[in-house]
Amino acid sequence: MNELLDQFILEARELAEAAAEDLLALERAPADAARLDSAFRAVHTLKGSVGLFDLAPMGAALHAGEDLLEALRAGRRAVEREAVDALLALVGAVEGWVEAIAATGALPADAGARGVALEAALRGLLPGAASPFPGPAAEDWLPALLARDGALIAAEHAAGRTVTALRYGPAEDCFFLGDDPMAVVRALPGLLALHLAPRAPWPEEGPDPFSCNLVIEAVCAAPEAALRPVLRLVADQVRLVELPAPAPRAEEVREAAPAGAAARSLRVDAARIDALVDLAGELVVAKNGLAHLVARAAEADPALARALAESRAGIERLAEAMHRGVLGLRMVPLGRCFSRFARPVRDIAGRLGKEVDLSVSGEAVEADKAIVDGLFEPLLHLLRNALDHGIETPEERVAAGKPRVGRLVLSARRGGEGVVVELSDDGRGMDPARLRRVARARGLMEAPAIDALDDAQALDLVFRPGFSTAGQVTELSGRGVGMDAVRGAVEALGGRVALVGAAGAGTTVRLSLPQGAAVTTVLLMRAGGEAFGVPVEHVAETLRLPAGRILPLRQAEAFVLRERTVPLLGLAALLGLEPPARGEAARVLVTGTGAGRAGLEVEAFAGRLDVLLRPAEGLLRGMPGLLGTALMGDGRVLVVLDLPALLAGPAVTA
Repeated sequence: MNELLDQFILEARELAEAAAEDLLALERAPADAARLDSAFRAVHTLKGSVGLFDLAPMGAALHAGEDLLEALRAGRRAVEREAVDALLALVGAVEGWVEAIAATGALPADAGARGVALEAALRGLLPGAASPFPGPAAEDWLPALLARDGALIAAEHAAGRTVTALRYGPAEDCFFLGDDPMAVVRALPGLLALHLAPRAPWPEEGPDPFSCNLVIEAVCAAPEAALRPVLRLVADQVRLVELPAPAPRAEEVREAAPAGAAARSLRVDAARIDALVDLAGELVVAKNGLAHLVARAAEADPALARALAESRAGIERLAEAMHRGVLGLRMVPLGRCFSRFARPVRDIAGRLGKEVDLSVSGEAVEADKAIVDGLFEPLLHLLRNALDHGIETPEERVAAGKPRVGRLVLSARRGGEGVVVELSDDGRGMDPARLRRVARARGLMEAPAIDALDDAQALDLVFRPGFSTAGQVTELSGRGVGMDAVRGAVEALGGRVALVGAAGAGTTVRLSLPQGAAVTTVLLMRAGGEAFGVPVEHVAETLRLPAGRILPLRQAEAFVLRERTVPLLGLAALLGLEPPARGEAARVLVTGTGAGRAGLEVEAFAGRLDVLLRPAEGLLRGMPGLLGTALMGDGRVLVVLDLPALLAGPAVTA
């Protein structure tokens, strides 16, 4: 795939997304002229870019969409749902075609038929006669013209001039209508190249002097708007394509358009950013090794050790600043993902006969690009579930005393070292008793185990493979492939899923995700003979607790800290490791606040360390209580614990 086509694919995705967003906003506010203009510009730019390639079905459909948008802008047609539906169908088709081009380099086999259907549907909505696009039927003229006059066109673009390609097929009886095709051509401004060819083979008896058998192709150094007045009397016989300047190379800096603005942007291959992030991470790990050298040097030469320590501190600051800066290159706003949901929510709600208002907040919250991209599928599944199972029909909502229009709220916020994404609905909610009945009917667990579940555990049943409350298989649900896939996708991103709901009170799904690979300060400690790390924000305090102050409490232990009883747990036992015998005093890490405070007994503390935290992978993925892993300066892998999850969940077995 050549560089020009790669650039086209990138920009086509952005333009299609922008057009869809504008059209959805336009449906909510039909009088918003700015949104209408923006949608028109996106479709117009797409049409011009498509003209550079042999993508005739896409170009014809986009031209029809452009004409419909122009009619809406001119007020010749009202902005109604029917028109928005047709334009969104066009944008959806374009998105599919662009992905097919990205995968195979060509349009799919059904593009021709689908393009004709879209063009007919769009032109059928134009005021007056819904005539097909005027001009010659052949669609392969532009690539041949570009190949023939490419050097000339490139020279004009280099000089900063706009270039427009033209194909003019005069009517056969144009002479009797008073038209002079050559006079029209001579009047074209900025004429650079002219090509004449017969429309059909000449008859054996020779050309008919009273019939025009010409097809005229031309290249003009003028914008499309400057050519239309000259061609106004033969507009039904002309096709115009304004040729955009070739896109700059990815490595080139692109100056911002607004006057006086000094901002610049640089489009770089994502693989280069990933390699730079890895190198910066390795630098963070490498500088940790200097701590061992400082300790060894202190034994031989204290002065040398002090000098090394000062150099290490400077390198540490620079390494961490560099790592933060490099990670910033991969950070993108969640709005990039959230903005894609308005259209599917609208379409699904329409198919289900439901009325839904989607509210989005927190779009500016940033996360790593891989996390933002990976969130789309699980969030789309959650939205489908909310629309199919949660939100009631308008009649059911009115009967229940609710507003006719259901409400979906998608929000994001920062949470500690990560990002929290929530999806809430005000629908029928989740009934734990019904979930138990479904689990029993599907044989997911033994009946006594199901009866022993509390309401929170019953809600967790929806994450079991094969669980579904749908009564029948539909396009959206009932196949038993659901929330377990959502949990798997979120855990693959290093995150966790929680569910809150009650019958009649709606449902909230909370996704807790890492912001991305980041430098984290951890407290090092030993338990069961192994080294572990805990993020310092999870540590309230550490203390040396005399054994006499530890009190037996039924089958457990506790101690009193500032007139408050705090439960004491053994970290080795929680991790399924063999705890050592306790000496005269216990080393205790205190975590949590208020009534949720707890103490964890460890063997020893080993200081603090800045590490590059990575989500757990392989066998460790999804294991409760593990936040991720980090590589230490001496080459060992450090397991970093998630204390809140470890204390809330079942014991982790080693």
